[in-house]
Amino acid sequence: MQGHNVKLAEQYHPQDIEQKVQEYWDNSKTFEVTEDASKEKFYCLSMFPYPSGRLHMGHVRNYTIGDVVSRYQRLQGKNVMQPIGWDAFGLPAENAAVKNKTAPAPWTYENIEYMKNQLKLLGFGYDWKREFATCTPEYYRWEQEFFTKLYEKGLVYKKTSSVNWCPNDMTVLANEQVEDGCCWRCDTPVEQKEIPQWFIKITEYAQELLDDLDNLDGWPDMVKTMQRNWIGRSEGVELSFKVEGQSDLEVYTTRPDTLMGVTYVGIAAGHPLAAQASANNPELAAFCEECKNTKVAEAELATMEKKGMDTGLKAIHPLNGREVPIYVANFVLMDYGTGAVMAVPSHDQRDFEFATKYGLDIEAVILDAEGNQPDVSEAAYTEKGALFNSGEFDGLEFSAAFDAIAAKLESKGKGKKTVNFRLRDWGVSRQRYWGAPIPMVTTDDGQVHPVPADQLPVILPEDVVMDGVTSPIKADKAWAETTFNGEHALRETDTFDTFMESSWYYARYCSPQADDILDPEKANYWLPVDQYVGGIEHACMHLLYSRFFHKLLRDAGYVTSDEPFKQLLCQGMVLADAFYHTNEKGTKEWIAPTDVTVERDGKGRIEKAVDNQGRNVEHSGMIKMSKSKNNGIDPQEMVDKYGADTVRLFMMFASPADMTLEWQESGVEGANRFLRRVWKLVGEHTEKGNVEALNVSALSSDQKALRRDVHKTIAKVSDDVGRRQTFNTAIAAIMELMNKLGKAPQENAQDRAILDEALKAVVRMLYPMTPHICHELWNALGESDVDNCEWPTFDEKALVEDEKLIIVQVNGKLRAKLTVPADISKEDIEAIGLNDENVTKFTDGLTVRKVIYVPGKLLNIVAS
Repeated sequence: MQGHNVKLAEQYHPQDIEQKVQEYWDNSKTFEVTEDASKEKFYCLSMFPYPSGRLHMGHVRNYTIGDVVSRYQRLQGKNVMQPIGWDAFGLPAENAAVKNKTAPAPWTYENIEYMKNQLKLLGFGYDWKREFATCTPEYYRWEQEFFTKLYEKGLVYKKTSSVNWCPNDMTVLANEQVEDGCCWRCDTPVEQKEIPQWFIKITEYAQELLDDLDNLDGWPDMVKTMQRNWIGRSEGVELSFKVEGQSDLEVYTTRPDTLMGVTYVGIAAGHPLAAQASANNPELAAFCEECKNTKVAEAELATMEKKGMDTGLKAIHPLNGREVPIYVANFVLMDYGTGAVMAVPSHDQRDFEFATKYGLDIEAVILDAEGNQPDVSEAAYTEKGALFNSGEFDGLEFSAAFDAIAAKLESKGKGKKTVNFRLRDWGVSRQRYWGAPIPMVTTDDGQVHPVPADQLPVILPEDVVMDGVTSPIKADKAWAETTFNGEHALRETDTFDTFMESSWYYARYCSPQADDILDPEKANYWLPVDQYVGGIEHACMHLLYSRFFHKLLRDAGYVTSDEPFKQLLCQGMVLADAFYHTNEKGTKEWIAPTDVTVERDGKGRIEKAVDNQGRNVEHSGMIKMSKSKNNGIDPQEMVDKYGADTVRLFMMFASPADMTLEWQESGVEGANRFLRRVWKLVGEHTEKGNVEALNVSALSSDQKALRRDVHKTIAKVSDDVGRRQTFNTAIAAIMELMNKLGKAPQENAQDRAILDEALKAVVRMLYPMTPHICHELWNALGESDVDNCEWPTFDEKALVEDEKLIIVQVNGKLRAKLTVPADISKEDIEAIGLNDENVTKFTDGLTVRKVIYVPGKLLNIVAS
């Protein structure tokens, strides 16, 4: 006899239970963990938030997914760590501080407190004792020290380089942060500027970063492909063209087979030869300046208008001695390769467009697939094939030509085979204030030195006044004054790129109080992260830098694993309806969806939309939630209205985790109705008192069928959540089971025993998604401590069907339904079917020509 010891309220009121359950977790320290060698560990991590002020639905989705995975693994009996912290440095804090006439530090710390309370309201099971903010010296001190160690190992250097400079934000931008020639944040046109920068040699690890992608079986293929393309390994030939009176001109090509088709050489505007050629040529100098300040992303090179200017210099072909002109070309980038390209307009479309525009020679050297000279009058022929018009190399196919031309160049001392990478070293300098100071000093003799460990951290002053133009540590000359070994020195006033902090935060969580960057023993217990959750937009920056940093930590002896994140789930964006009213000036005013009433047609399409002022508004479709379109839905408002569990359940049910999610309040209401149904059924069940033990051997066929559905659902949900991570289909299966349980008879003790078993399974399966309500329901069902219970397991025997329902057709039409033993023979089912009175009505007087039996499903009798 099993008892039910807690009486449920008649109605489900999340406001009455969620705060109480959260206080229970806090008081019980439910989610605080330590290393435990006797248990299998599971480290689940969602990308930490920037403390912008308020959580948005993208945050809620990210953290709900992570929490569901964590709670599921916890019920598998694992030692689960799920930490949280704050990616607290960065430009938005500076901009907000200027706007609100405050300093970034108080703005950041206030936002952290507010957002922390919002996270707690949603019931995420975090180990809060591991929390940290990256803007505190306790965190960035270790990053500074590690940087100095990398400098001593020769993995850090400083050089003057051309950078993307945003004149509005007064900072350097990575190439990925330049969109259509403008800053990604403020849309200001980007300029090119030569400034000293600090770099970390990620290129030293390019091949390993590429190779180890093959070991990341738990990562989406799309992310791995993006990283492969970003690293950009290519095999080619490095060769040199002589230039009269100048240094040799080095180029890199992956198509040495086309070498005999070179008709000009293109160089970048920033190439030393361009500077020399423009010294006495004002027109060329102006063109070079124009090119430098119209920085383009590499992806735009194919479609941009090709522009160039002849330098007047000639390059001498390394094999045939032919002189070809050298042009400054806007499609050649100084940042990639050597800043120079050998141009083969017959076999490269960019080269072709440029040559056509400037009347340069176009000479084909590769035969087409039929072995004929290709037509290159309208476009370049870019396929590989046999060589012609190439002297001693005629007739060679691509691979043989590659090797032969490379060997010839090498024998003449004019080239060699080489591997090249698109990846460039990581520039970590930023000219802004709100970041970790770079721990380097320069003495009066011009020598650069790392700050000694006993003088770290170099603390960023927090009590500052922002003017929106100059970094306070650059404006305050006294801040930079220091000494090194008793000599006068100046501190570096650049700060670290904020990707530095986010590249190793996952490791710091393992030992947040360690008196070093991390405690190797604790780090190697927890690492690598078993499940990482975050947006695909971080594929080529944060995720690549984290992989690099992990390898640096490994090579410094801190960690033994090669990669930081075993499994990666990239959640989709959250979309919402967007509405606007066009005002008298013709400008769109975006109206919040919560302020709009809509009328829909029979197919759910919006026919009419009216805002709360009674104005007709236009529907702009379902688009990404954003401040600019005023279509963000405040999570706080939804939690206040429906409860955290409803919001969490809708987030996991409305769409597969890696796909876009369309926010529909009607869907939220549906999730809420479902939870009320679960609450009601558990309440009705427990109201009836104690339950007898389940006697499996005494069950009727209907009872066995219901119990089979329960255990099939357990099997499916376990697989969907644990292996496939298709949380939406898991919830759908639970909902389907609940429909059956709601209609199931409750006439005897065994009916009630099956329902008791089923409801206890349902509560545990829903627990990762809706932990508050499940905490209450579990107690009501006579159990305790759902946070530490065991995930339900399915009974193999329950899945075995004793009986089958066989459909009997005569000439394709349904004539009978037979319930027979599951292991019935073909002969027996045929005999039963042919003798069934409903069947004989339609076969009397006919000859049975054929009997077709589909085991366990169908008996089809063909008679005429």
